[in-house]
Amino acid sequence: MSEDFMLDTDDLERRMDGAMSNLRTEFASLRTGRASASMLEPVMVDAYGQQTPINQVGTVNVPEPRMVTINVWDKGLVGKVEKAIRESGLGINPQLNGTIIMLPIPELNEERRRELTKVAGHYAENARISIRNVRRDGMDQIKKAKNDGLSEDDQKLWEDEVQEMTDRFIKAIDDQLATKQAEIMQV
Repeated sequence: MSEDFMLDTDDLERRMDGAMSNLRTEFASLRTGRASASMLEPVMVDAYGQQTPINQVGTVNVPEPRMVTINVWDKGLVGKVEKAIRESGLGINPQLNGTIIMLPIPELNEERRRELTKVAGHYAENARISIRNVRRDGMDQIKKAKNDGLSEDDQKLWEDEVQEMTDRFIKAIDDQLATKQAEIMQV
């Protein structure tokens, strides 16, 4: 390989890992019929003039398998937290009890399960697009180096390495998607 060209594969891999991490977070937010505190992670509350995660305005608990509770610390934010949950698209109807917001998790019906598998597929496709964008950046760096004198053999070696990394991450996304869809469809 050329001494003067060194593709930063660690940076490419770090960026692809970031896309995978984001996918795991999005998958965790999908309801599978069981209550989970992580399902509220993407929900942001308009608190104190900025968007704030729910876990920074109250304590999130899972007291039973089909119930999530949020004990909001500031009484003035209870309405904003409730509104943020209603508008989040989670399909949960919050119930107020003073400063405690209860979120009963309804049993998923077949139609909602199919809808959630489509949402999971959408999240996975967004992750694949992110991975392919990182791949394109790496390939662009290699093409630029080719124009600056990188040999064709070295170019091919670098391109193969970037493609192998891309294929590995895409397969991981597909595996996670299959697992999540099976979990959603499980009754």
